[in-house]
Amino acid sequence: MNIYPTVLLQTPLGNITIKLFLQAAPITVTNFLHYVDKHLFDGSSIFRIVTDNNANQSEDANAKINVIQAGLPPEHPDLLAGIAHETTKETGISHLDGTISMARFEPGTADGSFFFCINNQPELDYGGRRYDDGLGFAAFGRITKGREVLDLIYQKAEQQEYLKDEITIIAITRC
Repeated sequence: MNIYPTVLLQTPLGNITIKLFLQAAPITVTNFLHYVDKHLFDGSSIFRIVTDNNANQSEDANAKINVIQAGLPPEHPDLLAGIAHETTKETGISHLDGTISMARFEPGTADGSFFFCINNQPELDYGGRRYDDGLGFAAFGRITKGREVLDLIYQKAEQQEYLKDEITIIAITRC
């Protein structure tokens, strides 16, 4: 078993290669790869870019984040059941620049939506203040190639977080 499976995310702006940390975050990586292997991300989109300039960013300056969210939005019919939450305290994977992590509302609700960190995002780690529960988000991999593509995507941010002009994910496949 490869404890570091790799996937290729293809967009019109370029490709991003992501190394997944299966041994550290087995539940989260297995869930993500299920979506990849079933081609559920193919044709999905990058639908949310959170920047310091978004009108509805948290008012707490210490909890502001910069992320790019993608995959299947919360109302998508192909979403699988939510998975158990693997905190950064458990996995040891911090939300550093280029980290991929699962989006969630409550613990145990992460499913088919993920995000990438722009710069280091400690407020998303266990003990961070982005959510009142302090559990943070489930980081599970990092970009190994194509980080500059993430910058091109980030430059497409709009005034509001949810994009009017979503960016297509052509496909996500195993390498």
